[in-house]
Amino acid sequence: MKPLEIPKRLDIVSGACRFAFFFIIVTQFSINWVSGDLIVRKIFGPEVPTGKYKHPSSFDELDNGDLYLAYYGGAGEYASGTVVYGARLNKGSSRWSQPKKIAGNPFRSLGNPVVWQGPDGLVWLFYVTRFGDTWSTSRIKFKISRDGAVSWSDSALLTIEPGTMVRAHPIVLQTGEYLLPIYHETGHDTELVGPETTSFFLRYNPSNKKWSSSKRIRSDHGNLQPAVAQVDDRHLIAYCRRGGGYEPTTEGYLIRSESRDGGHTWGKGTNSSFPNPNSAVDFIKLRSGRLLLVYNHNMNDRTPLTAALSSDNGKTFSHRMNIAAGQDSFAYPTIVQTEDGRIHVTFTSQERTQINHAIFDENDLLSKPDNKKSEPRESEELK
Repeated sequence: MKPLEIPKRLDIVSGACRFAFFFIIVTQFSINWVSGDLIVRKIFGPEVPTGKYKHPSSFDELDNGDLYLAYYGGAGEYASGTVVYGARLNKGSSRWSQPKKIAGNPFRSLGNPVVWQGPDGLVWLFYVTRFGDTWSTSRIKFKISRDGAVSWSDSALLTIEPGTMVRAHPIVLQTGEYLLPIYHETGHDTELVGPETTSFFLRYNPSNKKWSSSKRIRSDHGNLQPAVAQVDDRHLIAYCRRGGGYEPTTEGYLIRSESRDGGHTWGKGTNSSFPNPNSAVDFIKLRSGRLLLVYNHNMNDRTPLTAALSSDNGKTFSHRMNIAAGQDSFAYPTIVQTEDGRIHVTFTSQERTQINHAIFDENDLLSKPDNKKSEPRESEELK
């Protein structure tokens, strides 16, 4: 199958003025759209033969400038035989490689891969293995690559507690240690996140190669899938997906928790000002020092997918724009700021059968104040 063609960046520049425009691009598989400097395009969809289900995506920029992406695929979320696939976008290329299986188990189903390159060049692949019918039976495993995600080690077990799972990238603390966000999911109802579900973090010391665990983030209705950013050497902020079910609510908010001791202990998770439809988010610190949150600005539906930027260490998020919106679900974002400073976000749509890739600049967000005139607007749907 011919790989997907990625359109070049499209700008109109005249003197000191840049003019926003809208341009439809038709490829063999999809309709992509460009609005101003925001580019959104499809990477993989149902036509790619790794199973209809492709969710959730995780990616990172490697040392050589390639982008490497992982997701789990199969017949559905709880299907038997789901495996983890990887694909690469070579630096300077406009074509993603065809996905290849990078983790599988003939007796178990896998899910939630996280791919990340550490400062020493090792590429880590974290994922979960489900031992029963629901995610609360899962445990975290990992592999490493010493050659830029070309080949992978055998898998190793990271956690033994049933229900431990991973979703977001690790971060490198100012101490040089790695902090991996994980969570403990409870209950066996696929339509309800139990109130005892908690988020926490595994800390890795690259000097002695030992892992340790933080205290847990507890909240009134449970929380999961934390994403974390370090404000300074002692202060960290985490945003977590809310617990509960999927019935309509007027009380669905992202859970926020803070650490004041470098991530060892965490305050109680409380409702933030951001709505959350029981769906994952991502949260990173940009090289400018600003904090970027990508989330669904809705309590009940996974649309729109919105980016919010803070210039005051997470006190306020005064700039906001839509990445995608419309009559679809745009969910499970992963954010990476690449070496050139641009911001990349991957997410899924079309009932978790399609992986999409958005690219924009920090200045695109800075130009959008968060007021009534800049409320998330509907953009063209990704077909």
